[in-house]
Amino acid sequence: MKIGTDSVLLGAWASLNINPFSVLDIGAGTGILSLMLAQRSRAEIIDAVEIDDNAFEQCVENFEQSPWGDRLFCYHVSLDEFVNEIDDKYDLIISNPPFYSEDYKTDNEQRDLARFQEALPFEHLLYSVSKLLSNDGVFSAVIPFSEEEKFLQIASQFELFPSRILRVKGQPTSEIKRSLIECTYNKEDVETNELIIETQRHQYTQDYIYLTKDFYLKM
Repeated sequence: MKIGTDSVLLGAWASLNINPFSVLDIGAGTGILSLMLAQRSRAEIIDAVEIDDNAFEQCVENFEQSPWGDRLFCYHVSLDEFVNEIDDKYDLIISNPPFYSEDYKTDNEQRDLARFQEALPFEHLLYSVSKLLSNDGVFSAVIPFSEEEKFLQIASQFELFPSRILRVKGQPTSEIKRSLIECTYNKEDVETNELIIETQRHQYTQDYIYLTKDFYLKM
């Protein structure tokens, strides 16, 4: 399975200022976010949730082959099941959720249907986060920029409020494509920034290099 820029950005950007003891990765896929946080932090518990069979198998294999395998565990369950079964709270929750929006329709009906069925509604995600996040915890996610306002409105219904937002462009003249959002239970001033990935094809900006250099063999 491919590793997307969204996950690399989120895994590198997510704040570790609270020195989390426990981390949860919702919709782990290959496990890239969990692995990046294991590399960046001293968190003793890093749990992941992944319902897709193939992704779960690859996630477990990646965890086992990593230097941090003793701190990593992936649950092969739905998010609903996980929320109902787990009593623990997490200091940091991170997610690159599968999303579906009218803006992302393609000419392939079958692919659109698959994406719609796999999508994790923001209401479901944010409700689950509100049940699993510790009182002083931090939740970080990457979503389409076009969904930012809707996402924050729903988050506020669960008393989750933005503390940091990073809006991402592919190139200087491109439209903003993604929003990286960090939420807590505290209402505070929001730190807002913008990141441009490339000046031109494969010519990365210094900001992007600085943020992600610890996770690429060649940069």
